[in-house]
Amino acid sequence: MTKNGSANPSRKMRRRGSIDVVDAKVAVDLATAQTYSENVFLFIPNLIGYTRIILAGLSLHFMSYHPKYCTLAYVISCLLDAVDGQAARALGQTSKFGAVLDMVTDRCTTSCLLCYLSSAYPNFAVVFQLLISLDFASHYMHMYSSLVTGSRSHKLVTSEVSRILWYYYNDSRTLFFMCAGNELFFVSLYLMKWVDTPIGLGAYSSWLAGLTWPELVAIPSAFVCAGKNIINLVQLWKASKILVGVDLAERAHARELQAKKE
Repeated sequence: MTKNGSANPSRKMRRRGSIDVVDAKVAVDLATAQTYSENVFLFIPNLIGYTRIILAGLSLHFMSYHPKYCTLAYVISCLLDAVDGQAARALGQTSKFGAVLDMVTDRCTTSCLLCYLSSAYPNFAVVFQLLISLDFASHYMHMYSSLVTGSRSHKLVTSEVSRILWYYYNDSRTLFFMCAGNELFFVSLYLMKWVDTPIGLGAYSSWLAGLTWPELVAIPSAFVCAGKNIINLVQLWKASKILVGVDLAERAHARELQAKKE
């Protein structure tokens, strides 16, 4: 603690890989004593994140009886996902809290929609449950593997670790396309339960005659959704290998220390 009773940020810091690790009690004291001019909770990107949560909550409220309001709130919440990161970099307000808030909001928002789709399409409930599990498991393990290897961000993946993940996380256009297409597919499935009027494309092709516009949107976006979940599988597998590699390195180091004692 400093003379005025606030936490000293230099106290109990140690190195892990490329990052400084702060003692948990010191971190809590710093968060409690932060001033209005430097309050991470009130960073503009994080305020955008809170707005996303409110909009997601509104979409869940309207989901069972008002598809227009639900879709509008859900889509705006998803689009703001592309804004908060840009705002953080432009304003110099990047933060670990903001990064985790963004990821948690993404996972919870999508999983809530998939829970509704499980009830709307009971024959495919197991599929939606598997997608939720894969999404949470792959991102949790990827985040944890990033932390234990000292990475400053879960998006800092090198091509040596995985060329697929490197291209996915380091090319903003690819990241936006895959995430947006994935959400678009799920929203299309939701709207298919509410829209039953064909769009009238029978003059162009007979198989288009009975299609509604949500069904038409769902067809191409389904391929994006499939690609996104393949990336989730790659992410899960790579994170598993990293964690196993860390275990092996730590066990080898422990044996070396034991051998020196003997």
